[in-house]
Amino acid sequence: MPGLAVVLALVGCTPDVERRDEADGTSASTAPAASTPPPPPAEEPANEAPRSSRTVTLAFAGDVHFEGGVAPLLDDPDADLGPMADALRSADVAVVNLESALTDGGSPADKELEDADNRYWFRSPPSALAFLDRSGVDVVSMANNHGADYGADGLRDSLAAARDAKVDVVGIGDGRDQALRPSRTTVDGTKVAVLAADASPLESDASIWDVGRDGPGIARAGSRLVSAVRQAARANDVVAVYLHWGRENVGCPTAGQLDLAADLSAAGADVVVGSHAHQAQGSGMLGDTYVSYGLGNFLWYHGNQPDTGVLTVKLREGAVVDDQWVPGTIPSGGGQPQPLTGSARAGAVEEWEDLGGCTNLAPVPSPPRSTGDAAAALPAYASSVQKLPGALRDRMRDASHSSSRCPVGLADLRLLHLTYVGYDGRSHNGQLVVHEDHARDLVKVFAELYRERFPIRRMQLVDDYGGDDDRSMAANNTSAYNCRTVAGQTSFSRHAYGAAVDLNPVENPYVTSDDVAPEAGRTFVELDRSPGADAPEGAIVADDVVVRAFARVGWSWGGAWADPDFQHFFAA
Repeated sequence: MPGLAVVLALVGCTPDVERRDEADGTSASTAPAASTPPPPPAEEPANEAPRSSRTVTLAFAGDVHFEGGVAPLLDDPDADLGPMADALRSADVAVVNLESALTDGGSPADKELEDADNRYWFRSPPSALAFLDRSGVDVVSMANNHGADYGADGLRDSLAAARDAKVDVVGIGDGRDQALRPSRTTVDGTKVAVLAADASPLESDASIWDVGRDGPGIARAGSRLVSAVRQAARANDVVAVYLHWGRENVGCPTAGQLDLAADLSAAGADVVVGSHAHQAQGSGMLGDTYVSYGLGNFLWYHGNQPDTGVLTVKLREGAVVDDQWVPGTIPSGGGQPQPLTGSARAGAVEEWEDLGGCTNLAPVPSPPRSTGDAAAALPAYASSVQKLPGALRDRMRDASHSSSRCPVGLADLRLLHLTYVGYDGRSHNGQLVVHEDHARDLVKVFAELYRERFPIRRMQLVDDYGGDDDRSMAANNTSAYNCRTVAGQTSFSRHAYGAAVDLNPVENPYVTSDDVAPEAGRTFVELDRSPGADAPEGAIVADDVVVRAFARVGWSWGGAWADPDFQHFFAA
């Protein structure tokens, strides 16, 4: 399997854009800037890099190191990760996280920001890379809280070892440029890029833990990572990001994980996976992006947390079509993970699937049937209406429902799971939150759009963007409920009542005499939207299938306003 390198980045920001007044279609003043500005508007990579029709399989395993009883494995020139390595070898690209410096020298680094009673320093000889290569691993991330355990000298030794290795070591560099260098490989015509970064709490203020412009260090997650993903998505068919993130020994993702995953999804990441919690966390679809919040330990010096596995993700034409968890267990004394079989395997897979309950992620969409009949290539439309799960309520209280003045309660809202046709012509799973009074009507609306194959870029909850409408629009995200006021006014938006939907905001921007929102929508300001006009995919014109479908359930279109809001549909 071909080797890969990495693109990583740090923090930056851009200003907010003005927001619209959807109460009567008139323009409004600029809303106050958020304390943390949103990332730059996401590029739309799907139209920029040609897609291969070949299925590409990525494999990911969690934390690896060679401490304690695991260390003797490196003395055997034929040893590898054991029988679980077969799942890595069978993939086109396999990635693991090495929780260790690669050095025989150096001195333990200061970790003044870490709990003094919970500090560990790990290192392994350079032969660890040959061991991982024999195990079918292609990419080794060292962007974690142990990659710089032996200071700058240890990092330099690690970089020297990487130069001589068959696998790629990513997430560290002698200066930011090296740490941010993109990694690319081509698998039968499909261009694959892998990125990695550390998003766990900093160990120290020393630059080795947050790589600077010069000197060795570890790349940190932030908006530079988001920019790197956006850049990689322009030139590659598949972009995967491996993160070191989450809270140790916690099975559900943190708010920081949720926010970072949403930002990476908006930037064009196809797959986002990570480790650090020492246990598996849930997986599923965030719009068109596959996210696995935690993979657990893999090759470890004890078996106190024995549940482990290899995650495989299959993509075709840049779209995720399947995922699989190959479960295993770490022996009680540590060592090579062993695969589970029979009922133990089935039970472990079921437990892994249940972990998605606190992630608000959707299932992987079913692949289209192989048929020459284009109309039959889509699976049947699927939808569900449910009360808000507890985990989603908690998320919304921090984002889309954070105000105590919200005009409707969470008990009055419903979560819709809907299939929609993406810009790639395939079926995808989306989510909307709306008022219970409108839930069934909107299921009918989106059934009609699905039947007519009207394309939607992505359909994620605005909570995936921290409740920030500007970020959601910039990502070209179709959304509904958001408890916010009309910009420049104290009255609530129709979104705050769960009675509005914004559809493909980039192709259908809100336009006033002095502003366009989102900024990327300027390209579509002069678009002919008269009845019957030949519009690009995703754009809405008067009396088209979208306008008619919403009109049939009594909803109106903001595109008819004096200051048109082409994305906006609302119930009176």
